Amino acid sequence: MELTREHFRAIIFHNFRRGLSRQECSHEPNSFYSDKAPSYSTVKNWYNEFNHGRRSLQDEFREGRPKSVVVPQNIDAVHELIKQDRHVTYREIEASLGFSMTSINKILHEHLAVKKICSRWIPHNLTNAQKKARVDWCKGMLKKYGQGASKVVYNIYTGDESWIYAYEPETKQQSTVWVFQDEPNPTKIVRGRSTSKQMVACFFGITGHVATIALEQRKSVNSEWYTTICLPEVIGEIRKKQKKRRIILHHDNARSHTSAQIKEFLTSRNIE
Repeated sequence: MELTREHFRAIIFHNFRRGLSRQECSHEPNSFYSDKAPSYSTVKNWYNEFNHGRRSLQDEFREGRPKSVVVPQNIDAVHELIKQDRHVTYREIEASLGFSMTSINKILHEHLAVKKICSRWIPHNLTNAQKKARVDWCKGMLKKYGQGASKVVYNIYTGDESWIYAYEPETKQQSTVWVFQDEPNPTKIVRGRSTSKQMVACFFGITGHVATIALEQRKSVNSEWYTTICLPEVIGEIRKKQKKRRIILHHDNARSHTSAQIKEFLTSRNIE
């Protein structure tokens, strides 16, 4: 019959009760069982156990290695958190789901393949139709002015009005969001704005800046302001600096730019 570990432990316990030393207990089984006998360190450990009152020869129960939290159910839970809030942090995931940082990192990068990058700011979120219209218009302008080689481009001046807001800009860290592997890089349109703002009109030509005109606080553009204050100052700056006789004005089709009053003003000043 082949002796098991429990059999050898019984022999060690018997020698322990006989009062043999550790060396004597280790030497006796070796003389009979050779290399199958327990080592001296094993005998010493069991002597220590018996000295502390242990009498059981069976292995004590061990819970073993804790189960991994990196399972499909938990991966889906992290995925849902990111879908709900692209700015969610490691700490918030840990507080919400109770996972360790190591497990969260493994789920995010090895299983969900996400990365956190800073959103790119864009002024407008255009539809495909709006994008196509702008491309078509630009192609028409390039054709009309010989891809920019025509000297007529020196007569073109463009401008527009915009609200200048006072606001607390987001930090780079606040602008970062989680992005999945098959998603495009994020963009950001809306900024947090305060109540303080100023309407400003800015005009420039091919040689650079021409004029910047500010409205009175918190007032919007109308035809009266455009023809009596804004355009006269812009035209005066152009003719004073550039000595231009011909001016081609490029602006959008806002009501304040296309009214009868505006058309009459531009005609009287020989502006196209």
